[in-house]
Amino acid sequence: MKNWLAQHARALTFTLRRLLAAPLSGVLNIMVIGTALSLPAGMVVLLQNIQSLGGQLAGAPQISAFLSMDAGRDDIARVGRLLKQHEAVGKIEFVSREQALEQLKQNTGLTDVISGLTQNPLPDAYIIYPKKADPQTLESLRDELQKWQEIEHVQLDSAWARKLEAFLKLGHLTTLILATLLGLALVAVTFNTIRLQILTRRDEIEVSKLIGATDAFIRRPFLYAGMLYGLLGGVAAWLIILASLFLVNSSLEELAHLYASSFVLRPPSAGDSFFLLVFSGCLGWLGAWLSVAQHLRRIAPC
Repeated sequence: MKNWLAQHARALTFTLRRLLAAPLSGVLNIMVIGTALSLPAGMVVLLQNIQSLGGQLAGAPQISAFLSMDAGRDDIARVGRLLKQHEAVGKIEFVSREQALEQLKQNTGLTDVISGLTQNPLPDAYIIYPKKADPQTLESLRDELQKWQEIEHVQLDSAWARKLEAFLKLGHLTTLILATLLGLALVAVTFNTIRLQILTRRDEIEVSKLIGATDAFIRRPFLYAGMLYGLLGGVAAWLIILASLFLVNSSLEELAHLYASSFVLRPPSAGDSFFLLVFSGCLGWLGAWLSVAQHLRRIAPC
């Protein structure tokens, strides 16, 4: 085990020395990979912020259930108990007919007109806050409540939720396509970089095979090189995203202030950042492995 770890440590050290020996080409490769990765990763961060902003603008989704005009206290209490026990309901608020009429007076300013009414035309109602805000859950709960005998009408405005969901689906699909294409580009860049390294070290590889070096031993430093290119490219992409968010937030802060808001674009979470680094490292390793697998078997000892 110690010998195996020592071999990998030597291969990694050797790879780092070769990268430092040609810093300009290494930096250029890393910047190309980082730029390619920053586009889909930045779109993911942007979509997450748009989803968060949509929730802030729309507020907590709610359903208004208006009871029948002839509903008695027992009916009202029964509906309240059923709503509290419902698995899809987070919390409820009861608005009596009197409260609704008083709010109508305050909000419309038609106090004299409303005071002239012979009877209260407004029904008792429950304001329902579902546990989940997706359109399917909201509409399913609305349709279920509409069938209750004590409820006359159920009101739900789910248009905003459907529009936001459709936009986010389109954004995620676009991001997936872009990530796939740029991921292939990253593999191609790593493939070509490792191919050039193999060709420049052809004589060294032939001598190593002559003295009995295995393909695994020869392949190891190239795989580390590809993984390091990908990993450092992921770091570059992460820094590009942070710098872009900083520049955008400096302007967005002024715009948000005009609308009495404090919204700013949030940076990627620790989990997303870790996934970006692992993903980029794996793509770099894959490009190196493909390159080594294709070119190493063509090099035979003299």
